[in-house]
Amino acid sequence: MSGAELRVCVADDLRFFLAVRNRGASGVRVAVDGTSSLGHVVQSIGVPLTEVGGLEADGQTVPDTYRPRGGELVRVHEVRRPQRVADVRFVLDVHLGALARRLRLVGLDTAYRNDMDDDALITQANGQGRVLLTQDRGLLFRRSLWCGAFVRGSRPDAQLADVLHRFAPTLAPWTRCMACNGELEPVSKDEVVHLLQPGTRRTYDAFVRCRECGQVYWHGAHHGRLDAIVTSATRTAGTWMC
Repeated sequence: MSGAELRVCVADDLRFFLAVRNRGASGVRVAVDGTSSLGHVVQSIGVPLTEVGGLEADGQTVPDTYRPRGGELVRVHEVRRPQRVADVRFVLDVHLGALARRLRLVGLDTAYRNDMDDDALITQANGQGRVLLTQDRGLLFRRSLWCGAFVRGSRPDAQLADVLHRFAPTLAPWTRCMACNGELEPVSKDEVVHLLQPGTRRTYDAFVRCRECGQVYWHGAHHGRLDAIVTSATRTAGTWMC
C-alpha cells in the first residue's frame, strides 16, 4: 500500500479543525497504510470523531472502522443538529467555568470542578452518562469517551448558544444552584433571615435555597443580567421547538 492516498473533503462547519494549509475546498491528501481505520485518518487531520455525523467513501456510507484502500474520495459530514441524547446532562472541563454557571442557570444538570484532570473527566462522563463539553481536541480524541462535544465560541454567551443549538435540551431556569449544581427549593424568609444583609431583609421576601450547599438566592438587582441570559437562552432553545 506504499504511496496510496485518499482525498478527504471535510464539511464546511468542520474545516476550522484542519491546519490552515488544508482548509481549501479540494480536500486533504492523506497517505494510507492499509491497516489504519478511516476514523484514525480523520482524527489524524484534526477532526474529532465526536464532531462527525457520517463518513462516505466513493459515495458509499461507511463506519469509522472502515479501512480505506487508497484512491478513494472521502467525505466527512458534520453532526446533524439537534443531536439527540437520551438524557441531556453535561460535565465540563476546567476551562469552561463561566459556561457551567450559565447552563446551571437555565436548569441543566451540569457537573463542573476546576481541579479535574482529563482522566477524571472521562471517568465521570462515562460513569454518569454525561456529555463531556470541552474545547480541548485531545480530550475528544480519546476513544474511551462515550460522548463528547467541542464547544464553539470564545465567549460564554456564544458557547451557551452553541450548546443549546446542538442538543436542544429542555430548559428549567432558576431551578439549579449556579455554585454547585444542586436543586433549588423555596424557603421561607424566616428560615434564612439570619443569613441576609440588612438591606436584603428589608427589600425582599421570596427566597430559594440549594438543597446541597445551602446557598440562598433571591430576585435582586443583580438578576437583570441573569434575566437577559435566561431570555436569550429560552429564545435559542425555542428555535428547535417545531
